This record gives sequence, structure tokens and C-alpha cells, in this order.
Amino acid sequence: MISRLFNSQTKSITLSAGILAVSTVISGILSLIGDWLLAKNFGASADIYFASFRIPDFVYNILITGGVVVAFLPLFSEYFLKEKEKAWDFCSNLLNVFLFSLILLSLILLIFTPYLLKLVTPGFEKEQFEKTVLLTRILFLSPILLGLSNIFSGILQYFNRFLVYSLSPILYNLGIIFGILIFSPHFGILGVVFGVILGCLLHLLIQIPAAKNCGFKYSKIFNFKNFGIKRVFLLILPRALGISAQQLNLIIITAIASTLASGSISVFNFANNIQNFPIGIIGISFAIATFPVLSRAWAKNQKDEFIKNLSSTFRQIVFLIIPASILIFSLKNQIVMILLRHGQFSLELARLTAASLGIFAFGIFAWALTPLIFRAFFSFQDTKTPTLIAILSLIFNVFFSFYFTQLLNPTNRLTSLFKKFFSLGGIENIQIIGLPLAFSLTAIFQFLILISFLQKRVHLNFREILISFFKIILASFFMFFSINIVLNSFFASQTFFDNFLQLIISGFFGILTYFIFALFLKSPELKEILPLQKISFFC
Repeated sequence: MISRLFNSQTKSITLSAGILAVSTVISGILSLIGDWLLAKNFGASADIYFASFRIPDFVYNILITGGVVVAFLPLFSEYFLKEKEKAWDFCSNLLNVFLFSLILLSLILLIFTPYLLKLVTPGFEKEQFEKTVLLTRILFLSPILLGLSNIFSGILQYFNRFLVYSLSPILYNLGIIFGILIFSPHFGILGVVFGVILGCLLHLLIQIPAAKNCGFKYSKIFNFKNFGIKRVFLLILPRALGISAQQLNLIIITAIASTLASGSISVFNFANNIQNFPIGIIGISFAIATFPVLSRAWAKNQKDEFIKNLSSTFRQIVFLIIPASILIFSLKNQIVMILLRHGQFSLELARLTAASLGIFAFGIFAWALTPLIFRAFFSFQDTKTPTLIAILSLIFNVFFSFYFTQLLNPTNRLTSLFKKFFSLGGIENIQIIGLPLAFSLTAIFQFLILISFLQKRVHLNFREILISFFKIILASFFMFFSINIVLNSFFASQTFFDNFLQLIISGFFGILTYFIFALFLKSPELKEILPLQKISFFC
């Protein structure tokens, strides 16, 4: 049974995305449980925990998620088609080089942590700052462990071993929950960080046996001058700059939020985590599942096959993400009250989080499609175009983050309009909602530029996409009204049970309405998404 699990291979994009989506749902639920436990046990003091992630995440995203993974698949494909042994030697060399690089960089940053954190948390008091320094230094273990893990992830993605790959984020979140429940009663917020490191270790260990079953053989090769390693770095450099822009963006946002009302960092992060739930389930799952297919099609010069798979995946993401955005916007209050309104997380913070989530909902579709478009560029080894667009988007977002947080001061008329629209009466300072407003506008701005540049390269069938989009919007329109009709039949209540009942019943009728109208309008995505697929068990 275990052997079959480690050798399971998926045969279609839809099934691969489905497995990843289920994994993301489970992982997302665990992440939300972690947020709920954090909010309950630490309240606004969770700001320290979130702030301590910024620099380690910066390192991880730049060197690993941002560069190695997107460079690995196209290069590994070339090696594997020519000579398998060289492909595995390339993997070993990459593992060794990045392990050395990450350890060296982490040690350097460990020394300069206090100076760097002064830029990230200028509004923190002395005690908060000192705790954040300690947590950050411990968390420098995470990019090292996850860096190695993600190279093994690249191997599993190439061989379509998405089942085992999908278990790693689940184990990561279980580690965090374990830290909150078991370690934090003894070590406080430090115990949560111990749980994070445990989760990182599990993320790595689960994937190694599966990679070995696919043929991976470790070799003691350490050669910076290797042609493949040089090509990885050449592809990483522009992508790393783009990811640096995104991470710098989060650091600046954290700095801005730290100067606002107490709990603002937590409000932003909790709302952002919730909006990332559907983005991960739908957008990232489909993008990851499609990437190996796109890479192989482009490498074989099968342009029509490339466009066919890209267009189909694009439409499927839109078909699922638009109704998900409607659900989140319509049921934002119920979602936040269920997940976060416990313990030390006040009603005021919950209302601000719900408003932030509602604003995030307008940009979810753009955030969900961006990973797919990025991977289309990565498939033909173009990391420069998305990098330049990401940097431009950073400038756009930073400007509007400052602008909107200042604009939404208590004396501005626009502030009164936002308070009325999002039912924030009685809360004096709502400046924090300026951040998700800037983020949503940035997402749409970035998406439009990306799609325009991509169209010049591959000429997607926009007529087909627009017809599907019209049907999706029409079905979503009726979905929105059905949700609100059901919601209006309930009495206003703040209890957990009543909010849960409203969420389940309203959500059910909304989803049912959407699929009924999608069926009536003959949306082609229904046939592409719903049919059952099979998994073959061999390596």
C-alpha cells in the first residue's frame, strides 16, 4: 500500500490539479485552524510571529520558490531526454550547491537580523522587537529545509507524482498546529516557531522516498562551474529579482501596517491568508499541474498543443475562481467570525478583517491566473518579462499602499463611505483596509500587463475565452443574488452556530445556483472539470 502510494502517477492535468486542490483544501483548512489557534491564544501579539517570517521567507522565495523550481523542470527535461544519469547528477549537484549557498546566506543574515528587522518593524516596541529577532533567527532553518524539499518537489512534478508531493504542505501545517498545541503552552510564541521547523522537516522527509522510487540517486558532486548549474543561475537571476520585488513589497506592507492601529499586521495577514485559500486550491493547483505539460510541449516545439492546454487551463481556473470570489465577498463576515472571533481576537479586529477580505475578493481572480501565466513564460525559459512586470507592479502597489492608508484617515469623506459599505461604524481607525485595496488593484494591473505580453507570444483563442467568461459572469450574477436572498432570511447574530448555519446554507444555495446556470448556459468547462479520471500506479 505504501509502495503504491509512493509510486502513484497521474495522467491528466485535471486529475493532477484535482489532487493538488484536495491537498490544498486540507492544507488550507489546517492553516486556517492554525490561524484560529493563533488568534485565540495570542490575539494581536501574533504580530510578532507574522513579522518574524518576513526575512526568512524573503530568502526562501527568492532562491527556491522564485528561481530553482521554475528553472529546474525545463533543464531537467533536457538532461533526462538525452541521458538519465546526467539528469540525476545534475539534481545532486543542484542539491549540494544550494544547501551550501543557503547555509552560508542564512549565517550572514543571522548576524544582521536586528538591523534588517528595524526596517521591517519600525513601529514595534523594544520587547516586541527583541522577541521578533529571536524568532527570525530560528526561522532561518526553514529556507534551508524547504529549499532542499522543493528540489525533490521538482523531480516529483516532472514524473507526475503529485500524490506524494501534495502531502508535504499538509505535514508542514500539522507541524505548526503541533507547535501551537504542544510547544506553545511551555514556550509561548517561541513554541509555535518550533512547530514551523518541525513542519519544514516533515515537508522534506516525505518526498525523498518518492524521488528515489523515480530513479533519483544521490552523488557527492559539488561543482559551481557545471553548465547546468550556470544555466540555473542565469534563469534564477531575473526571476529572483521579480520575487525580491514581491517580498520587498510584503516587507514594506508590514512596515506600513506596524505604524497603524494595534493588530493591523494580524488583520492584514489573516485576511490575506483566507484569500490565498481559493488561490491555492484553484490557481496554483492548476498552474503546477500544467507546468510539466507546457514545458514538454514547448521543448518538443508543439506550439498548438501548448496553446490548447494553456487556454483550457485558463478557462477552467476562471470557471472556478469567479464563483469562489463571489462566495468570499458575500460571506466574508460569516467566514471571519467563524475562524477568528475567539479568545483574544476582538470584535473590532474581526470586523476590520472581514472588510479587508471583502476588498481582497475583487482581485482574487487576477491572483489566481497569474501563476499560470508566469509558468507559460517559464516554459519557454523567459524569466525576464514577468520579472520586469513584477517590479513595475511593486512600484504601483507601494505607491497606492501609502496613498490609500493615508487617504482613509478618520476625517476623510471616503472613509465614511467605506465604513458604511463594509459596516464599520463605531471603528475610528480603518486605515488598514487601504492595504488590501492597493493589493487588489495591483493584482488586476499586473494580470492585464502579463496577458497582453503573453498574447504576443502564443496568440491565445480570446474569442473562446471571452464566450466562456460571459457565461461565467452571468451564472455568478445569479449566484450572488441567491446567496444574499438566503442571507437576508436570517436574523443578525454573532454566535458561532448561527454564523456557521448562514455560511453553509447560503453557500450551498449559491453554489447550486451557479452550477445550474452554468449547465443551462452549456459552459464547456463543466465537461472538462467534472469527468472522473484514473490513476495508474507505476514508475
